[in-house]
Amino acid sequence: MSLEAEKQGIVREIKTQITILVGLVAFAWALELLDIFVFNHQLDRFGIYPRAVIGLRGIVFAPFLHGGVFHLIANTIPFVVLGWLIMLRETTDFFIVSAVSALVGGFGTWLLGRPSFHIGASGVIFGFLGYLLARGWFDRKPLSIALSLFVGITYGSMIWGVLPLNRWVSWEGHLFGFLGGVLAARLISDRRAKIH
Repeated sequence: MSLEAEKQGIVREIKTQITILVGLVAFAWALELLDIFVFNHQLDRFGIYPRAVIGLRGIVFAPFLHGGVFHLIANTIPFVVLGWLIMLRETTDFFIVSAVSALVGGFGTWLLGRPSFHIGASGVIFGFLGYLLARGWFDRKPLSIALSLFVGITYGSMIWGVLPLNRWVSWEGHLFGFLGGVLAARLISDRRAKIH
């Protein structure tokens, strides 16, 4: 492959990554604005409601629902930054980490969470954090270790969010999302080890 073709491939991949991240963020913002101005916050009922069968639907819907504009603002930047750091190696890693974090985080919250509607992308974001911190441990490669250290230094203070310090915050979603991200790091590392 020529150098020019390689450059074009990299540019195409970055454009794809930007499209994915901007598209997901735009969808969450459009949904939140609809929820505020059209549905009067009634969409929040589609969040995870622990131990109620109907609350299981929240595993799919909760990451896209937020408790207002400030909640969504707080989730937008870390979603984009950490999401893109996951995509750096391979764009498909983003989808694997997102899915595992949402499933483990959502089901863990449903099983053990407080009786309340749990909403927001923060469970998935904590999954991103868990993945990026654990990736260096499971990969044992210099670049992965360096990325884990960078994320630990820049976003490590987020880890306090897995503790029950604020009754208005779904620390359960954060904790189980984080564990889902660590699991995703293990699964992706094992898959790569089998390929190579």
